[in-house]
Amino acid sequence: MGKKDIRWKQRFDNLDRAYQIFRRILDIESPNEAEKMGLVQAFEIVFELSWKTIKDYLFEQGFEEKSPRGVLKQAFQNEIIIDGHNWIEALENRNETVHTYDDEMAEKIDKKIRKIYAPMIRDLYFYFKKEYNNE
Repeated sequence: MGKKDIRWKQRFDNLDRAYQIFRRILDIESPNEAEKMGLVQAFEIVFELSWKTIKDYLFEQGFEEKSPRGVLKQAFQNEIIIDGHNWIEALENRNETVHTYDDEMAEKIDKKIRKIYAPMIRDLYFYFKKEYNNE
């Protein structure tokens, strides 16, 4: 089986593309309102692809977690992610931003994305990049 046939690697290819856009948006100094909204949307997409990549990766290792929360807990136990609490909080924030968007929330989530969520997603990204290249 080639790299392209392995489900988690297919998912990681999508994560890789989305992560590059996420990084470019994060690098914008003094973002305007549209760019801030773009950051929230990019976070939602990257977060979704992150937990689903973990799910597919865990599945290949014999774990069959289905829910995002269950996948994140298993990923923490398997040392794929380091700070399980922040990942669960990111999941809750992602769920909030998908259903509600206002200026106050945007400001709060913008700070969390930049200070907490972007570094943990970066760590996961490089974890998978290494795994991807090692197989």
